[in-house]
Amino acid sequence: MCRVALMLGLLLLAGASGGVSAQVSEPIVEQIWPGEPVDNHVYLTWATLTADVNDWSDNYPDIVDLTSAGESELGKDLWVVILTDESNETKADGSSKEKVYIDGGHHGNEHLGPALAWLTAKWYMENWESGNEEAIQVLQNTEIHLLIILNADGNDLDTRWNINQVDLNRNYDHHWNEQDETQPGSGPFSEAETLANSIYMNTFVADADLYVTMHTGVWIMLHPWGYIPDQPVDWELFHFIRDDVNANISDIPVRNANQGLYPNSGTSRDYGYGVMGFPTFTFETDDEQWLPGSAEPVPDRLGEELDVMKYLINNVWYWRAQLQVDSFEISEDTIDISVSNLGRASTSNATLQFISPSGDVIWNSPTFTVNATNTTLLSFTGEPLTLGEGTWNLNYQVRVIDAARWVNESVNLSPTIISVEDDGFFLDGPGLFNPSTVIISVICLALFERRNKREERVNEERI
Repeated sequence: MCRVALMLGLLLLAGASGGVSAQVSEPIVEQIWPGEPVDNHVYLTWATLTADVNDWSDNYPDIVDLTSAGESELGKDLWVVILTDESNETKADGSSKEKVYIDGGHHGNEHLGPALAWLTAKWYMENWESGNEEAIQVLQNTEIHLLIILNADGNDLDTRWNINQVDLNRNYDHHWNEQDETQPGSGPFSEAETLANSIYMNTFVADADLYVTMHTGVWIMLHPWGYIPDQPVDWELFHFIRDDVNANISDIPVRNANQGLYPNSGTSRDYGYGVMGFPTFTFETDDEQWLPGSAEPVPDRLGEELDVMKYLINNVWYWRAQLQVDSFEISEDTIDISVSNLGRASTSNATLQFISPSGDVIWNSPTFTVNATNTTLLSFTGEPLTLGEGTWNLNYQVRVIDAARWVNESVNLSPTIISVEDDGFFLDGPGLFNPSTVIISVICLALFERRNKREERVNEERI
């Protein structure tokens, strides 16, 4: 169908139902959802999506990379749109960009899920082009991967299942079929679509700090778990997001899936959290307004949901533990550090490490926990150790869930040495600390003298 004719037809339909004002503040192309009217839905066909994503790739070459995660059972490409500022591979400080993964359309007849994914992509592309600072900042610092329609065959047939009559959102390898699910497939990842999705997750977005899978039916956001009623071990992260969204953006319910909707297993949400270690949400948009004769523009229909998605994406840096050493002192046989967690997720197995230039771990502290948005004071004692050149690193998991990824990050400041002895804990060669050893020696002597005087005063008081 011609895109212009389709847009005019939908505009007339919307005008007849009172859905569009006579005053249009934005171009029609910005307002009209490029879908096809079928039954009681206006939905995006795979062919229309294919045309759209290729147009995006042509029109926004500086921020759009188009790829395919694989093929559906009938051979349709499962398009993935990758949005990021291609002019820089990393953030300005040299660190890796954040990663966000979004998929839609597990169930072929839930068309507002793909609509929200489509709209999210459109918002960042168009606002980057128009110079919107929020969009520019996000795309400079983030890769957003969007697989807009996973169940391409079921989408075009307007049915929940894929062509093999399998519920794709019960086909993942996480407690598969434990809830006696309907049509979960012959085994985990028995379907081409879910297998391709899992491979993409493990290959291209394994270090993502947000995964949102988009569905339609009940207006709610669901977090793990679905297969059991328990709250996730990273409950404080999910509860913070819930409270922040409800207080400042939307009153959409945010609950764990098992109790918030119904028990289910083998879902992409629980796989994303339990196997991949992502903070994961099932975003359920309702479709109560999508009845014959009501073609409300997608930006209006899903404006509130888009605001929630922008919040989740814009703040992705916080959806993990972000450790920072605030103070660092070394004495003969003691290391004292103060560690702050700037993120919204806790970590429970962090260690402080001294790494040689060749990458060997020379010294490793006992494990410690730093709760979300908290500061922890730590003191490590042990036998004196002579260290040569090297660096101090923090090694930790970014969330409490066992599947969470590990990071090894440089300590952001040099230690203050309280005392130095020939067989002591530290310097055995040049280059270990910065600034120069001369300055450090002065600092160390002053601090050492101050500590001795303090100890003498305490002893006198005791006498």
